[in-house]
Amino acid sequence: MAPSIAALILISLTAILPLNAAVAVLVGEPFGKFGFFNPTGHAAVYLSRVCAATPTSLRLCHPGEPGIIVSRYRSIGGYDWLAVPLPAYLYATEEPAQIAEADSLKIRVLRQEFLRRYLRNILPEEALGNLDGDWMHIAGASYDRNIYGFLLPTTPEDDERLIDYMNSKPNRRRFNLLFRNCADFVREIVNFYYPKAIERNIFADAGITTPKQTARSLVRYAARHPELEVAHFLIMQAPGGRPSKRTRGVAESLIRSKKYVAPLVILQPWVAAGAAVAYLSSGRFNLSRNPHLICPPETGAECLASLSLRRLSRQSAEHSR
Repeated sequence: MAPSIAALILISLTAILPLNAAVAVLVGEPFGKFGFFNPTGHAAVYLSRVCAATPTSLRLCHPGEPGIIVSRYRSIGGYDWLAVPLPAYLYATEEPAQIAEADSLKIRVLRQEFLRRYLRNILPEEALGNLDGDWMHIAGASYDRNIYGFLLPTTPEDDERLIDYMNSKPNRRRFNLLFRNCADFVREIVNFYYPKAIERNIFADAGITTPKQTARSLVRYAARHPELEVAHFLIMQAPGGRPSKRTRGVAESLIRSKKYVAPLVILQPWVAAGAAVAYLSSGRFNLSRNPHLICPPETGAECLASLSLRRLSRQSAEHSR
């Protein structure tokens, strides 16, 4: 990715999304070996008017700041969640001129340098020298995957309440793949703003909160509330790397992945049939269908012109009444 193009994308994103106080569900496509066996992807929260006082504490943004991505990870130094500035989450840097070409070595160096600088006040020196595994996922996400976003307005008052809530509770590791995963964290944050907006899918996901279900549930919630309209956007993966895979739910993974469905059909055909019914009846949702905003690496013009968030401003005013 040429630095000038990457800079345009970065400027476009920060110019469009933070125009109003907003919260967005981000669904990242699966990639790599873990994504091959677990195609549910990753979920995170974007907050346009909330920024990071430190990686583990929040504050209101100053004018011109682009907001943060907050997410739960499995193993990040004993913490439950970390907050990362939007540009760094996407490109592992807050400086557009430093955005790397899609070269694995350059990207790794960029991530390591950012993380050591950003985390130096919360991790001991010996830990900073061995940042790998989940640490690599908190910065430079757009090098690895497509990211779908579903955005709703918030109010400054609700943002302040969220900051107080997050800063007052212990930030200690709580990750559990089945009951307290990254999508459960997203569900907790979004439901703080919009109670019961995101719910588990008992049938299609066996009660496990999945990234795809967070988006599906939020869109369905907005459909039940005519005063709301979800802004749907796509941040495309940087070219040059191995493409990320399609995000799937639990039942969908069982019936649409050959490595799972073939053994099930042979050994447990009723399980396969049940998964198919669960998916077809309550699990279908197309993350990529008709986004309002597409941000391809080749150009950032769409990020400036394709989506007007003026309607979100009107919705925010109605939501605050």
